[in-house]
Amino acid sequence: MKVYNICTVMIVLLMLTVTISAFAQVQEDNLVGWWLFDDGTDETGNWEDITLRGATIQDGKLVLERDKWANSIKYTGPDITDVTLASWVTLNDLAHTHGAALSLDRTDVDQFVAIVYAERQAKQWMPGSSHFRRTEDFPNVVNEDKVGENVLIAITYQLEGGMYKITGYRNDKSMGSFKKGDARTWTSANAEAIWGARHTGGVANPVSNSITADIEESRIYNVALTEDEVIAMYKGDLPVEPRDKLATRWAQIKRR
Repeated sequence: MKVYNICTVMIVLLMLTVTISAFAQVQEDNLVGWWLFDDGTDETGNWEDITLRGATIQDGKLVLERDKWANSIKYTGPDITDVTLASWVTLNDLAHTHGAALSLDRTDVDQFVAIVYAERQAKQWMPGSSHFRRTEDFPNVVNEDKVGENVLIAITYQLEGGMYKITGYRNDKSMGSFKKGDARTWTSANAEAIWGARHTGGVANPVSNSITADIEESRIYNVALTEDEVIAMYKGDLPVEPRDKLATRWAQIKRR
């Protein structure tokens, strides 16, 4: 009996190791943008330093206010077609709407995906996109009913049969999925990351007002994370290390 129990434990531990290793590989290979906001740098080295357009960086947070936003317009990483956008965000004014906690935009054409606050429905996060080509309301969306609460909002875009399956998450809970939109790509020739506003009609001309919020961390993957991987990310399973920082200086510790 004891031998049987030991074998069972070993099998469970092996399965957990394989799962963690698989997620580590996703992180290592597909994390193409990672900002901790100790300063304006991207930890992957794929993006130039953030340009603050009225926004500020204070105490490890990107501080956004109405008409005060930020962006990075030079990208040197791999092409992005499948996408995961993730930001740990604290709303400081529920009435400042239509902006984004993170947007992946193109500088040459009207094409973006974004974590947008309350553009269609009051107090709800949604997947923003140019002309709503990749936008519907999530079926299990949560209303944000108070300021000052730090939450992880993640949105994944996975191509299935030439159409995106788009899934939203709030912390470790799924907000549901829908299918909409054909394949789009962002490259080193045109990718732009934006915080506050959701889209630009020019480098310094946001289409939308900014949300009023603090962003503690943002990530862009060029893969659609699974639900288990989003949960692991929320819980702090972070096998990659920030550049030029101690291995213990990672987001889960910062948020405690």
